[in-house]
Amino acid sequence: MATIGSCESSDMTYATHLTYKTHLMSRIPLSQLGWAFLLTLVLLLDASAREPIPAPPKVEVHTKTVRARDLGIPFDGTPGKFNAITDVPGVEVGYTTLISGEGKLEVGKGPVRTGVTAILPRGRDAMNDPVFAGYFSLNGNGEMTGTAWVEESGFLEGPIVLTNTHSVGVARDAVIAWRLAHGGPDAEGFAWSLPVVAETWDGWLNDVDGFHVKPEHVAHAIESVQSGAIEEGSVGGGTGMICYELKGGTGTASRVVFVAGIGESNSSAAPNPFTIGVLVQANCGRRPQLTIRGLEVGKKIPGSVYKRETGSIIIVVATDAPLLPHQLKRLARRASLGLARTGSVSGNGSGDLFIAFSTGNPHAADAKPPIRTIETMPNDLMDPLFTATVEATEEAIINALVDNHDMTGRDNHKVEALPHDRLRALFQKRNQSR
Repeated sequence: MATIGSCESSDMTYATHLTYKTHLMSRIPLSQLGWAFLLTLVLLLDASAREPIPAPPKVEVHTKTVRARDLGIPFDGTPGKFNAITDVPGVEVGYTTLISGEGKLEVGKGPVRTGVTAILPRGRDAMNDPVFAGYFSLNGNGEMTGTAWVEESGFLEGPIVLTNTHSVGVARDAVIAWRLAHGGPDAEGFAWSLPVVAETWDGWLNDVDGFHVKPEHVAHAIESVQSGAIEEGSVGGGTGMICYELKGGTGTASRVVFVAGIGESNSSAAPNPFTIGVLVQANCGRRPQLTIRGLEVGKKIPGSVYKRETGSIIIVVATDAPLLPHQLKRLARRASLGLARTGSVSGNGSGDLFIAFSTGNPHAADAKPPIRTIETMPNDLMDPLFTATVEATEEAIINALVDNHDMTGRDNHKVEALPHDRLRALFQKRNQSR
């Protein structure tokens, strides 16, 4: 993950100055210096080391990963190894996180609290192998580019990129430029792309009108993708987001399910497991709505940030189950139920846009051979996948809240993270009352 403008660069500069100062002092014999002169030299060198270093932004540093399950929250279902979208084989995720400046908003200068998230369905090595996909809009006060072609063709081509509302254009163009530089023309000699880029609004904490996301930030997010465990909270496109008037952002979770009748060619064979993975960019809801596993947490931890809901949520669902586009659209719809479990009513101002894709059926979009065999599964067997989608979506949203930290942004707006101690206490009290 790249963090631009964080305190890391200042610390490194100061450490370099200190190293140079110590080296210089070691080369001067004490016999040639009076103690008073020596002290003066140390002070002058120290002053010169510090003077050009700008003060780092007062952004709280997240030093420990704590996820919702670590607090004893009782979720349903069986997660994958990393409890992340990257449990789906082939899926890779990368981030660029932009944090700089503090205090009063100066449009074009900051403060900056934003970034980019890139999701590659088959990873970098198979960027040009489209996946079957389906799209669903629960409430359309938002943007997800490229979905007209997803709906028409049934394929998702290239990465999914998430960022802030006013950076959708530059992110879309940057994806096209990156693919032109790395992918080359198609079989007919053309190089074109209709990227899927989605957004949520981070203007309460970020200089959203300053256009701080640049093409190189999008390229870095794509090029830094990885499998395995991934970061959550205030990272990537989720950096400046607010969820239920608490610090929100990026969250992920997964479920492993067994579908009866699949893989059972004989009585001794075990069913094949499938994985559902979800990643959210959570920026929706009012505090009193927040519900965690049926507990009205928002009403018991009062507070507010703004007077009306101005956020959104993007939900990306991935699976290795061999589903066709119409089945993936059905899967994307089920993300709505996972969102509803956390208390959202999908308000008028909320852009709630969901996309689901399957990594099954590799090379299904190839032009040759012209007739091909595609794997799929009956609709009657999809209930375990629906359940897993609902469960993983719910947990991903709560992970975005739990695996997070307080943040202060533009005009000293401060948004608090969900307090772990209070959340633990609420669940302990409920358990004791049962």
